[in-house]
Amino acid sequence: MPLDDDDAGGAFSQSLERGLTILSSFSEARPVLGIADISRAVNLTKSTTHRYVATLARLGYLQQDPETRKYSLGPKVVDLGFAAVNSLEINRVAAPCLQALADETGYTVSMAVLDGIDLVYVERRRSSRAAGAYALGLNLHVGSRLPAYCTSMGKVLLAHQEPAALRKILDRVDFARRGPKTLTNREQLTTALARIRQCGVAVNDEELAAGLRSVAAPVRDRTGRVVAAINIAVHLTVWSTTADSVVSRLERPLRQTAAEISTRLGHR
Repeated sequence: MPLDDDDAGGAFSQSLERGLTILSSFSEARPVLGIADISRAVNLTKSTTHRYVATLARLGYLQQDPETRKYSLGPKVVDLGFAAVNSLEINRVAAPCLQALADETGYTVSMAVLDGIDLVYVERRRSSRAAGAYALGLNLHVGSRLPAYCTSMGKVLLAHQEPAALRKILDRVDFARRGPKTLTNREQLTTALARIRQCGVAVNDEELAAGLRSVAAPVRDRTGRVVAAINIAVHLTVWSTTADSVVSRLERPLRQTAAEISTRLGHR
């Protein structure tokens, strides 16, 4: 019996499930399907199937052949596939490099990607040395999100956005004070991002939290696009010195590791 169009309650979205089921009905063996084919594959009525398919086509996840009226997967699905593959590839390639950097410097090393106005941690490595054992007080882990504007990795990722994309992102930012030295207005941040594009690294000097400093550098893919950022984080309880001293000591190994990861991703 075909399913009706009622959504399940609670935290489960039946509409989302149905949309994903429709996309999953396409395969290498069946790359092109009509409404009747999809309806049978996902056990929905034709009218319900058409409504979902029309929505997916409008969003770019399906595309319709104007002559046959049949559907195939659209460019948005390809983008998602490449994003997933690239993410897995970055983590696989970067993990040993990040661990080596953490062990060399004695501090926690992380990697993050940009998601809207936030950065998302995709890898974190702690040093086996004593300094790396100190907690940074933020309880960060893979999957943690932080505002991009007040973090070193976030500023690296923002600095390498196209101007139009950057303007849209900054339009959504609430420049709240997070640490004693947070950049709390757009003009300050824009100036800082221009410097980062020129020098290639970003510094967080107690902008996110009191006592926390970090230095970040970009990771590039084979096209030269910045796809991630890595950083080394230091707390004043571990190393009470100036931000310039932190950069002076950690910038070289950080840049070398970012370059090594980029090279392994095909960047030349």
